[in-house]
Amino acid sequence: MAVQNIVTTQNRNVALDKIRNIGIIAHIDAGKTTTTERILFYTNRSYKIGDIDEGTTQMDWMAQERERGITIVSAATTTFWRQVRINLIDTPGHVDFTAEVERSLRVLDGAVVIFDAEEGVQSQSETVWRQADKYKVPRLCFINKMDKLGADFEGTMQQIVTRLGVAAVPITIPIGKESDFKGVINLTTMKALYWDQDPEGTKFTEKEIPEDYKDIAVKARAQLVEKVSEHDDALLEKFLHDQEITQDELMQGIRRATIAYKIVPIYCGTSLRNKGVQPVLDGVVDFLPSPMDLGEVEGVNPQTNAIEKRKLVEEEKLCMLAFKIQLDTHVGTITYARIYSGVLTSGSYVYNARQNVRERISRLLLMHANQREEIEKAYAGEIVALVGPKKTKTGDTLSDENAPIVLESIKFPDPVISLAIEPKTKSDQEKMGTTVQKFLDEDPTLHVKFDRETGQTVLSGMGELHLEIIVDRMMREYKMDVNVGQPQVAYRETVLKEAEAEGKYIHQSGGRGQYGHCLIRIKPLPRGEGYKFINGIRGASIPQEFIGSVDKGIREAMDKGVLAGYPLVDLEVTLYDGSYHDVDSSDIAFKIAGSMALKNAVRKAGLVLIEPIMKMEVTVPEVNMGTVIGDLSSKRAKILGSAKRGDSVIVDSYAPLAELSGYATRIRSLTQGRGIAYVEPSHYEEVPKSIQEKIVTARGGGTTAA
Repeated sequence: MAVQNIVTTQNRNVALDKIRNIGIIAHIDAGKTTTTERILFYTNRSYKIGDIDEGTTQMDWMAQERERGITIVSAATTTFWRQVRINLIDTPGHVDFTAEVERSLRVLDGAVVIFDAEEGVQSQSETVWRQADKYKVPRLCFINKMDKLGADFEGTMQQIVTRLGVAAVPITIPIGKESDFKGVINLTTMKALYWDQDPEGTKFTEKEIPEDYKDIAVKARAQLVEKVSEHDDALLEKFLHDQEITQDELMQGIRRATIAYKIVPIYCGTSLRNKGVQPVLDGVVDFLPSPMDLGEVEGVNPQTNAIEKRKLVEEEKLCMLAFKIQLDTHVGTITYARIYSGVLTSGSYVYNARQNVRERISRLLLMHANQREEIEKAYAGEIVALVGPKKTKTGDTLSDENAPIVLESIKFPDPVISLAIEPKTKSDQEKMGTTVQKFLDEDPTLHVKFDRETGQTVLSGMGELHLEIIVDRMMREYKMDVNVGQPQVAYRETVLKEAEAEGKYIHQSGGRGQYGHCLIRIKPLPRGEGYKFINGIRGASIPQEFIGSVDKGIREAMDKGVLAGYPLVDLEVTLYDGSYHDVDSSDIAFKIAGSMALKNAVRKAGLVLIEPIMKMEVTVPEVNMGTVIGDLSSKRAKILGSAKRGDSVIVDSYAPLAELSGYATRIRSLTQGRGIAYVEPSHYEEVPKSIQEKIVTARGGGTTAA
């Protein structure tokens, strides 16, 4: 993926309180990229409004994005509004690319969450909201598509309150709706805004509130003041004593409550019709935090393991987090980083404590999607791209060599689906390893395993579309020709109880022999905890240099699986005893002994398969509800409930991924083309015994379950 050079004349070294690092997040098709394109146009970052249908968007620049009309990778840009620098990241809405949202929110200070005025709060809306909650990101909401048939501002706002559990506070309310949507009323200024004169929406007129909306606006303004006062002591005192609260006091109160996660400002409009976007930009400037509002960042000193804090100012020592790796055919590896403290200079060296390497920053870039602007310095609070680092991975901290620190990394979900690919030619075979590694460097949710028996490379990811895009990029960008198998569910193996076992490897064949002996204790961990190794050796029963070999042997055995060849997960292993031979003991002997001990222990504990369970939101006509619920039940789904929305019913459920192959087509068939399903990974559950036996037999396994 090549990037293009750009040149801007905007001043980059702006005061910290004049910086906003924000993301645009939402359910797919809510209008994220359409809104972002308007933001770029109205802030003079682009000279023409990009169109998704025409494939002319600035932020969706990959060929696959423009062909499908969806965002696949997060794209960063920098623009200015009211002399405030806005570092903006547009994120994907499709669940397969949720990792892009995760890594973006980790480094952002605020977010704009977009909702479809007809659809309201949807499944992925809840997912991205939870992700923003996880990183304590203040946000405001934009209820988009107010011109759409069925648009319901009040209904959507009520869903934001009930489904997301927040205090929603309208800042703008609509004048009309659907085809009669004319503009908005700003409740802070008590003025009506109209975009009738300019089809591109650049100019709007501010007028008095229409007579038939005055009572509505006065009531809404009173509710706004009351809600904000509830969360602000200074305003509450005035409110309780019926003293006038000025517009400036109200704005400051909204800002304080928003940054404290106590309220969420709500805006409305229609990005496609170019109405209502500028007030959202005002909201970003007025209510979302600058880096100064966040105070400091916390990390660990890798030399002392002590907790350290850094103020988010350039006077502090350098500290930044790498949140995204992008491979470019011309520039090489580009590392996106958020600078939390200090100043970064092109040509300088930084220290990566997690990888224990010194990295040179050969070039510093500001990015605008796939275009770049070269800069000499970057400061605390900025999001920049680095050229030069070779070993840095997503989630690594880069810091001053003399003041190392490690910030909290980024945790990504495990894959749920796999796909086998085979290169068609010897040339493709030779390219496979390096090509796959490039994708692994870019994408933390992609896992790869090489099957020596079949010669296949098995890709594992977050969904069929995720893997489809990877294969498509292999063919286009790296000119590879591969055979592609059918998607397979990413089952896992685990144990349900504790057990102890030993592994002893003795081999004599003339000359020096091999000897490794270890005793381990295993116990299951909660779902998603992975693997934990505890060295419980007291004394010298196993020399220190062989402890790591036992751990490595256990890891390799877990990766290959024992029951049916699926990875073994969520296991704590304690090495508590063993023995060694002065001459014959070696790394390889203890690695084999560790592998043997693990296999013996899990067989004693009893192995089970676990499968990915998907959270489903199915929207169907009310007349088809019974048929659809019956069909879901036949797929081992657990129905959570249903809710009416207009003429449709939304059915929420959990269902095994293994039962959902081709479900998008099936739901259309059951509803005469009117049904739609949104599916996202939720958790893993134990596979029913009868189904497990079939899977194990098909895979050639045979270890008995617990």
